[in-house]
Amino acid sequence: MLLTRESKVSCGGTPSTAPKRLAFFERYLTVWVFLCMIVGVAFGKLAPGLTGSVGKWEFVQGSHVNAPIAVLIWLMIYPMMLKVDFSALGGIGRKPKGLAVTLFVNWLVKPFSMAFLAWLFMRHIFKAWISPELAREYTAGLIILAAAPCTAMVFVWSYLTDGDPVYTLVQVAVNDLIMLVAFAPIVMFLCGIANVVVPSKVLITSVVVFIVIPLAAGWLTRTLLLKSRGKDWFETNFLPKFHPVTIFALLLTLILIFAFQAENLTARWLAVALLAVPIIIQVYFNSTLVYLLMRKWRVPHNVASPGALIGASNFFELAVAVAITLFGADSGAALATVVGVLVEVPVMLSVCKICNESRNWYQQKLH
Repeated sequence: MLLTRESKVSCGGTPSTAPKRLAFFERYLTVWVFLCMIVGVAFGKLAPGLTGSVGKWEFVQGSHVNAPIAVLIWLMIYPMMLKVDFSALGGIGRKPKGLAVTLFVNWLVKPFSMAFLAWLFMRHIFKAWISPELAREYTAGLIILAAAPCTAMVFVWSYLTDGDPVYTLVQVAVNDLIMLVAFAPIVMFLCGIANVVVPSKVLITSVVVFIVIPLAAGWLTRTLLLKSRGKDWFETNFLPKFHPVTIFALLLTLILIFAFQAENLTARWLAVALLAVPIIIQVYFNSTLVYLLMRKWRVPHNVASPGALIGASNFFELAVAVAITLFGADSGAALATVVGVLVEVPVMLSVCKICNESRNWYQQKLH
């Protein structure tokens, strides 16, 4: 992700730094998602035959892995995995309290709190507007969305809150390794409680395709290039080349998903607003929980702020891929994960602002 920092000189001649901000594309990601929704729905309504044909393209017949979307998801996930520095695991003991709090919320609170919120809103509060079958699909999508912590965008949130870079790297690396073994069991367990049947073979296939392979490929590429070309070349020349590729893949993926979802969106447009409610509540609940636990344990603010954001954000690229693989591109589960993309950026930016503006209050307890 491209970030900007603007420096200026005050009237007294002392250099000062303007507030950090996202680059142009990331700052208006919600706008791009809305535009993709318009383009995708128009395509799906105007060319339903072609859209249906593309939706049936699979790598292997019966695999449930849509070939075009799988390729695009790979183009998004692989660059993210390139940024993960597993050598940072050597510093795992530097911030043990911060790491413990975030891992607790990421894996023992967030998926379960989302499952509860999904059950509460989809099955009860909103049942007058949602059929039982769609409620099950929406619940499954929300569970999948919350079952994997964010990776790439975490570096953005950490930057915006002056987070400790070593802690952020360690947390991302540890979460990626935990995902290899915990993501599938958590999804199957919580979906089972919600009476949603998840084929274990298909779920394991999606974990291998969308986590194991890109993680291994990213680690191998990073290791070889760092040894042969050096860290400066890798970070200043190699990684930036993937930024436009990632943007293109994300936008085209969204267009395809919204095209597959065209009928659902036009017939059930209210569902987007309804799905946003538990997602927003989940973000604020988990970020607040991490932040307060960190303060109680007297963890430094530059660990607590990125920790709160890591504890609340979701790996929506993975969630979209898994939901499509399990339930289909035109399913309610896929729509639920896409709504996560729609609301995450503005909500997470508001959490960044809260962390920054409450820094003095937070640090009062540390002295």
